[in-house]
Amino acid sequence: MTDEAVLRRLVKEIGARAGPVYGKNGKSSLLERLRAYNQAARFSPWIILIDLDDDDDCAPPFRKSCLPNPAPYLCFRVAVREIESWLLADRERLAKFLSVAASRIPLDPEKLASPKSTMVELARHSLRRDIREDMVPRPGSGRKVGPAYAAQLIDFARDSKRGWRPDVAAKISDSLNRCIRCMLGLIRAAE
Repeated sequence: MTDEAVLRRLVKEIGARAGPVYGKNGKSSLLERLRAYNQAARFSPWIILIDLDDDDDCAPPFRKSCLPNPAPYLCFRVAVREIESWLLADRERLAKFLSVAASRIPLDPEKLASPKSTMVELARHSLRRDIREDMVPRPGSGRKVGPAYAAQLIDFARDSKRGWRPDVAAKISDSLNRCIRCMLGLIRAAE
């Protein structure tokens, strides 16, 4: 859900129009269908975005192992470690959104072992009660995130006035910068 909101925001930022969204059944399902998506990308533009998680140390070898020969109209990108790292890369806006000091937000979110855990910890220190209640898991729940964690991040990603700024975040996040460049290349190739 958060991945889709982030990707749709990126598509909008570069002046393109998003088509249908596939692969909402998780990473393993998406990877199982990757070859079929790659076949479709021989004829029209496709964007595939997944989290690196702990699957590899580095995104390029992981991408290559998943899909050695990407089609000309395929933009297959990997968020290093998790999509939250791209949101964390806009420190100023995220600090305002979460109502935490910007100094609490890591300078290099792509080096974090778990950007999701970092986001939850930041929310735990929020001055806003709704952020704490929505994003931090309830004691004894056994969950890693709060009940409206994704909804809050989706709101942040979608808000172009006060929320996430992909252009600012791309200066910090190399995997985001590469994704934007790949998407712009798709636009040029499709013209």
